[in-house]
Amino acid sequence: MASAAAGALGLLWGWLWSERFWLPQNVSWADLEGPGDGYGYPRARHILSVFPLAAGLFSVRLLFERFIAKPCALHVGIEDSDPHLAQPNAILEKVFISITKYPDEKRLEGLSKQLDCDVRKIQRWFRHRRNQDKPPTLTKFCESMWRFTFYLCVFCYGIRFLWSSPWFWDTRQCWHSYPYQPLTRELYYYYIMELAFYWSLMFSQFIDIKRKDFLIMFVHHLATIGLITFSYINNMVRVGTLVLCLHDASDFLLEAAKLANYAKYQRLCDTLFVIFSAVFMVTRLGIYPFWILNTTLFESWEMIGPYPSWWLFNGLLLILQVLHVIWSYLIARIAFKALIRGKVSKDDRSDVESSSEEEDETTCKKTLSGSSSSNGANWVNGHMGRSYWAGE
Repeated sequence: MASAAAGALGLLWGWLWSERFWLPQNVSWADLEGPGDGYGYPRARHILSVFPLAAGLFSVRLLFERFIAKPCALHVGIEDSDPHLAQPNAILEKVFISITKYPDEKRLEGLSKQLDCDVRKIQRWFRHRRNQDKPPTLTKFCESMWRFTFYLCVFCYGIRFLWSSPWFWDTRQCWHSYPYQPLTRELYYYYIMELAFYWSLMFSQFIDIKRKDFLIMFVHHLATIGLITFSYINNMVRVGTLVLCLHDASDFLLEAAKLANYAKYQRLCDTLFVIFSAVFMVTRLGIYPFWILNTTLFESWEMIGPYPSWWLFNGLLLILQVLHVIWSYLIARIAFKALIRGKVSKDDRSDVESSSEEEDETTCKKTLSGSSSSNGANWVNGHMGRSYWAGE
C-alpha cells in the first residue's frame, strides 16, 4: 500500500516537473544546473525563500502602519475615532441583518408606518449602521501608505536596474540565447521581493478592508503570482521584469491619490488622479499590449517557438490584459461622468458613506422618488478625488 502511494506520488511529481511542459525542446533541467558561479540559472527551490520573506514583509507592514503611517495620519488631521454608532433598534437591526442593508422606497415607508418614525430618520439609521461595520479613515490611510511606500521603492529599484539592462531597450534580448540566461544578483532580489509582496497581499486581503472588487483583486493576485512564479521557473525573468516595472508605474500613483483623498487635500488628490489615469491608460492599454504582448507572443514565437508553458505564460498575460480593460472602463466612467455632469459617482469600490447632512437630505429625497442606486452609492457633488477609484 505504501509503495503504491509512493509510486503515485512519484508519477504526480514527475508530471508536475515534466521537462516537456516547462522547457523548450532539447532542453533539460540538468542543462540549467550550471553555471556554478553567482546565482546561476533560476531554480524552482528558490521560490521556497518567498514564504518566510512574505511573512517578514507582513511583520514590517504592521510595524510601519503603527509607528510611521499612523503618526503621519494624525499629523494631517485624520482622527483616531470610532464610527458613529446607530441607536439600538431590534426591528431595524433584523431588517439590516436578514433582509437588506439598502432598503428601497416601499420598505422604508413600511418601516416608517410600523415604527411611527420619519422616513428620513430610518434612512439615516441604515446609513449609520452601514458605516458602523466599516473601517475608519485612519485604517484606510495606513493601508494605502504601506502600499504607496512599497510600490514607489520597488518601482525606483526596477527602473534603476532595467536602465542598464539591454532587454529594456531591445525586447528581442529577452529571448536571445534563451533559456541559457544566467541570473544576476539584482534581478534575483527584484523578482523574489516582488513575489513575496504579492504573496503577502494574497494572505492579507482576507483581513484588509473588504471592497466590492474583492473577487477581481483575488483573480489579479493569483494571475500575478502565477506569472511571476512560472516566468521564474522557466527563466522568462527578463520579460518578467518589464511586466513588473510597467505595473508598478501606476500603482504608487493610485495609492498617493488615495492618501490625498483621505487627508482631504482635494486639489492634490485631483491632480494625482489625473496623472494616475493618464499613466494607467498609457501603460496598460498602450505599452503593455504593443510592447509586452508583442514580444511574448510574436518575437518569442519567432526566436524560440511555442511549447506548453509558453502557452500558459501568455494565457496569464492575456488575463491581466482583460483586467486592465475592466479597470480602464471603471476609471473612464468616473472621468466621463465628471465631465458631463460636474458630479462624480462613488465607484463600486467605495467603502464608506458620507455623514454630511446635505448628502443625507439628498439621499432621502432620491430614495423617496425611487431614484436611489441599486447598491446604495449615491451621486455627490464635489471633486473627482472624492471617489475611491477602481484599480489594483
